[in-house]
Amino acid sequence: MGCIARLGCLLLLLILAVAAWFTRDRWMPRQIHPSTSAVHASVWEPLSETGASHTRAALAKLSQPHGQAFQTLSGADVASYVFMQAAHPLPVSPDSIQATVDNDRLVVRTTVNVADLGGSSALGPIAAMIGDHAPLELSGTLRVVSRGQAEFQVLGVKVKELSLPRSMIPSLISRIDRSPRPAGLDADALPLPIPAYVGDIRVANGKITLYKTAG
Repeated sequence: MGCIARLGCLLLLLILAVAAWFTRDRWMPRQIHPSTSAVHASVWEPLSETGASHTRAALAKLSQPHGQAFQTLSGADVASYVFMQAAHPLPVSPDSIQATVDNDRLVVRTTVNVADLGGSSALGPIAAMIGDHAPLELSGTLRVVSRGQAEFQVLGVKVKELSLPRSMIPSLISRIDRSPRPAGLDADALPLPIPAYVGDIRVANGKITLYKTAG
């Protein structure tokens, strides 16, 4: 009888162990697993001739027939090329601009004379709340429009921490850039001439990647 009792106890313990295993989600403490996706902290960097040189060197590598198919750069490197090499018409000196990549957006910031942005005619009643000079922040993405032509599509604008409605961005862009608009350019975008061999530009994970045209 003692042997049978012991077998019964073992069987009961086995049944309890199996039941505990299948119901472990109800009684075991939950483990918090760190996200597998990398977290990229935004680092602001000033525009510089060194940054523009990095982008020019990356473009030179892409131009080689048997070179690498893509080149990855920082936001400041690309912004330095855009606003210094390409002489983009922001109403400030390029050396007063900083840039970063925040997730999937290129962000540039500087301080501008509000009158250069059109004052109340472009900013409406917000202009009266800002003063003569104010921090300006543009955030957006880069997109190839056509062969030899890309754009910095501005998806967000902050003037002295005040976010402008999306509907006001095209008007502001027209004040910043009064040059003829290339075909296919979005109304909320600044034009960016690029070499014909650049087929795609992607902003992600704190970096900007330039891709060579296929074929």
